[in-house]
Amino acid sequence: MPLRTQENWPHGAIMQDAEHTQFALWAPDAFYVSVELENGQSLPMLPQADGWFVIKTRCPAGTRYRFNIDGELEVPDPASRAQDGDLDRHSVVVDPLAYQWRHTTWHGRPWSEAVIYELHVGALGGFAEVEQHLARLVELGITAIELMPLAQFPGTRNWGYDGVLPFAPQASYGTPEQLKHLIDSAHGHGLAVILDVVYNHFGPDGNYLGRYAKGFFREDKQTPWGAAIDFRRDEVREFFIENALMWLFEYRFDGLRLDAVHAIESPDFLPELAQRIRQQTDPARHVWLTVENELNQSSLLEYDYDAQWNDDGHNALHVLLTGETDAYYADYALQPTEQLTRCLSQGFVFQGHITRHGEPRGEPSEHLPSTAFVLFLQNHDQIGNRAFGERLHHLADPRALRAATVLLLLSPMIPLMFMGDEYAAEQPFLFFTSHHGELAELVREGRRNEFSGFAAFTDPHKREQIPDPNAEETFHASQPRLIGSGTAKQQETLALYRQLLQLRHQYIIPNLSGTQALGAHMLGFGAVTARWRLGDGSQLRIDLNLSDTPVVNPAQTDAVWLFQQPPADDLSEPGILAPYCAIVSLTAATPLQPLDGERL
Repeated sequence: MPLRTQENWPHGAIMQDAEHTQFALWAPDAFYVSVELENGQSLPMLPQADGWFVIKTRCPAGTRYRFNIDGELEVPDPASRAQDGDLDRHSVVVDPLAYQWRHTTWHGRPWSEAVIYELHVGALGGFAEVEQHLARLVELGITAIELMPLAQFPGTRNWGYDGVLPFAPQASYGTPEQLKHLIDSAHGHGLAVILDVVYNHFGPDGNYLGRYAKGFFREDKQTPWGAAIDFRRDEVREFFIENALMWLFEYRFDGLRLDAVHAIESPDFLPELAQRIRQQTDPARHVWLTVENELNQSSLLEYDYDAQWNDDGHNALHVLLTGETDAYYADYALQPTEQLTRCLSQGFVFQGHITRHGEPRGEPSEHLPSTAFVLFLQNHDQIGNRAFGERLHHLADPRALRAATVLLLLSPMIPLMFMGDEYAAEQPFLFFTSHHGELAELVREGRRNEFSGFAAFTDPHKREQIPDPNAEETFHASQPRLIGSGTAKQQETLALYRQLLQLRHQYIIPNLSGTQALGAHMLGFGAVTARWRLGDGSQLRIDLNLSDTPVVNPAQTDAVWLFQQPPADDLSEPGILAPYCAIVSLTAATPLQPLDGERL
């Protein structure tokens, strides 16, 4: 990390008091910078050391402004706290203290209590509309909602990973105050709120940093989204650290999920970010930090981060449930059951193992607690990165899916579900944007070319059937209908989720801290048995058969039955694990009353 020559200026428009604001822009490649106010006033900014331009002026909250670079180009504030509409509109000065918080004693929830529901704010209608779902999610057994990225992006429809103004909540979703009201209301319901943040790249449209701050990027390192962000620069590191601190302290998010950290070309940035957050957090407050990381770096999870999204576990389960082995599923095609077994007993599947590309991936993870891994059957990527956005219940045998759901919700890993999973939502979740012109065409064709490696889309004419990401109907087709009586299948799915989460809250969560894996074994193709010692000394066992063939599995005579899928009267003889079956049992360290008087 470079030495600091001076204390950095805070990026963007920072109110000094009710009437005055400091504007600061790091623009080392500009000769002249001014603030252009909506009323026509132009305020030259004073050049400072290391490429900074700064001015303090009379300017209240709500003032609309842009920066002018060298008298040639007007740009939004890259640290804009709000936009007056789209990226081509003015940035807005925001008073961070204007919102009056109602639930001021909220300190979050322990990580062991996390049951996460990932959602897309735009697909549910905006910040205010998401609030309408909070009560039903609590009743379901959810303890945290995770919002897909909110950073201002071009247009009104986007997954959020094309954001270009990381400090500004997307204007089409609502105002900063409405976002705070959503978080405040969630806290009133006992729900933690996680935000997905993107620190590995900027979106392709509306990012002007390359014109006046080329040092934000390094041309010698490329990512799938262009030149890598240069975290060697102190100003760049501070930009993103300030962003994380803003979400956690100004908006009172309870945690962050960092997208694709494997694309961050600076090994010391992630530990520094976590340490800065931990240092500034009240010890009584719970703040969750999780990552998405293709490198499977268990070292990040030892001290700085709570957990990683466990794509390995998902991929092995997906192959077993669907038989699909295209693209990255090819790494799980030959030994999916063995890989699921390793996941349940050790966390990662790839711990230095060789991938289909002939390269080692991952670090040993057996020493980590089960709670260091977020398990899921679906998320936004795994649905939306399909050509037609099909949900898993459209792809898998419903009996196998129900058994896998038991594993998801009752294993000691942290469960995550995507909006609509609990309701077997019929609507797909497609990839959608609202780009225009040449970029829209590039995105449309790029999306279709992504699937050229899939057997079903080798024919170009079939690829033409893939929905256009920029079409408004693609977005509307992705809006789930989650309220109402629903079909019999939807009611059955909802009842299963409720029952399993009740069991998790009663038997798993209170004893999750200190849990240790005791091993897992393969019983046959698609069939495994796994055991864990919970924090109170009891032993949790899950026997799972995702295949259509019964397997031998000796019963535990001293175990208390917690759950069976399908019900006990549908199963075959003792000692045989029936097809599409999941059995969850608990051997208590102290006497435990059996449920309904049944034992295995």
